[in-house]
Amino acid sequence: MTQIIETQRDLFTISNDPTRLDMDAILDFFTRAYWTKGRPPERTKRALENSLVFGVYEGTKQIGLARVISDYSIFAYICDVFIHEDYRAHGLGKWLMETIMAHPDLQGLRRWTLVTRDAHGLYKQYGFDSLANPDGWMEIVRPFPGEERD
Repeated sequence: MTQIIETQRDLFTISNDPTRLDMDAILDFFTRAYWTKGRPPERTKRALENSLVFGVYEGTKQIGLARVISDYSIFAYICDVFIHEDYRAHGLGKWLMETIMAHPDLQGLRRWTLVTRDAHGLYKQYGFDSLANPDGWMEIVRPFPGEERD
């Protein structure tokens, strides 16, 4: 069982309590996110149910999210990270990353990964860098019907 944590700063809260997630707010944002174009809502719901999810809230209003896929021993992949457009440039993304990286269940992992098109500067602050050996990585990509490819 993953440890539930909540941390507060001013009017904002970060929590990994899945009962706080606002699926309507998440799906609304994902209609605008380049990495989720064409992803069926039921796939997002299933992905959230099977991940360690950190929500960012102003009061009870969901304004951000990050999802971590992990075996809690060796590997973690951070994905679906967003801060709502109206709340950017207030340090919430940095605080979200600090909270994820400090979560007790994610300590001591050997490898962390993520993919970003435009937030390299943010993630470099937490030790992320380009793949040292990109030729060693392989993938299968099977887009959903209507999904845009990067």
